Amino acid sequence: MTVEQDSLVVHRLAEVRARIERACRDAGRAPDEVHLVAVSKTFEAAHIAPAIEAGQRLFGENRVQEAKGKWPALRAAHPDIELHLIGPLQTNKVREALALFDVIHTLDRPSLAAALAKELARPEARPAPRLLVQVNTGEEPQKAGVAPEEADAFIATCRDTHGLAVEGLMCIPPADEPAAPHFALLATIARRNGLSTLSMGMSGDFETAIGLGATYVRVGSAIFGGR
Repeated sequence: MTVEQDSLVVHRLAEVRARIERACRDAGRAPDEVHLVAVSKTFEAAHIAPAIEAGQRLFGENRVQEAKGKWPALRAAHPDIELHLIGPLQTNKVREALALFDVIHTLDRPSLAAALAKELARPEARPAPRLLVQVNTGEEPQKAGVAPEEADAFIATCRDTHGLAVEGLMCIPPADEPAAPHFALLATIARRNGLSTLSMGMSGDFETAIGLGATYVRVGSAIFGGR
């Protein structure tokens, strides 16, 4: 990374933070209600470092193996970093994910809930990460997540059968549809289930998500540029 590239990341990060503050103000919300997850997937440590130096502490990764390769060293230097898994989690990667991530946004099926519960029951397991259920609000066959009409039952299964403390919900709206109805649907499901955390909104629509109750926004390209 050149000095110019470092400066661009810092500038973009400041712009995103300012946009979040404006969106919160427009929605009548306090800025500290919304947390920025900087999506660092596919970017190397050198590309991420300027954001860390500028004070960013929440980062999102899609893959366990990629995170395992770059984040231990970064977190050794900055132990207050919070790492979020925002991509699909395979059951055979659960133990590694629990060792790496503080928040998992993609709890989406009974087999994964069972695998998480089994690993968390091990005496040597780290404290449980915060868990969000992914809802496939658009019911897209190629996309992970529980269907909206199945969300209540799945949340109950996670809680009552597996003893998992589900904190909130996450969604990724269809790319070819307005995002607002999907964010509103997610917020409705969350209220119905007594959940306070909503992970919704990315680079192109996070202001809309904030207006509809997002507490985490996941922003990558608006900070780090194209992949």
